[in-house]
Amino acid sequence: MSETEAPALTDEAILERFLRTKNQPTGSQTLGFRMLSVNQAEKKVEVEFDAKAELLLNPMKQIQGGYLCAMLDECMSVACMVASGMTAVAPTLEMKTSFFRPGMPGKLRGVGRVVKWGRQVAFTEGELFDPDGRLLAKATGTAIPTPFQTYKK
Repeated sequence: MSETEAPALTDEAILERFLRTKNQPTGSQTLGFRMLSVNQAEKKVEVEFDAKAELLLNPMKQIQGGYLCAMLDECMSVACMVASGMTAVAPTLEMKTSFFRPGMPGKLRGVGRVVKWGRQVAFTEGELFDPDGRLLAKATGTAIPTPFQTYKK
């Protein structure tokens, strides 16, 4: 979607699509993913994860860092889908993550945004917050915009 083009779907319609889907990927299910808000104009999404203690913890009873990375990747990937007007996915080429504090089981809030959306590359950012609003981890990524029909072949 170009900067001047009007979106084919409203933010509310995209949010509803995510909330009603019966085909949520198993990785998203494992992470307890739930979409909270969509903002196409800002190429931004807000999501929630329900980090289950029985699935995601390391020996120190904290969420294992790889799962936090997966949550950040999910935030950024979904932001790419939104930035495309729900016409493309964007497989991650590269991702860098910085951890600021341990994540504990329970609800975590994620924010994903597309900094730059191009035909061949997308630059993304993601942040994870604990229930008190403290930053847990931040990531930047590079992805390849891929139309859904091309991706399915």
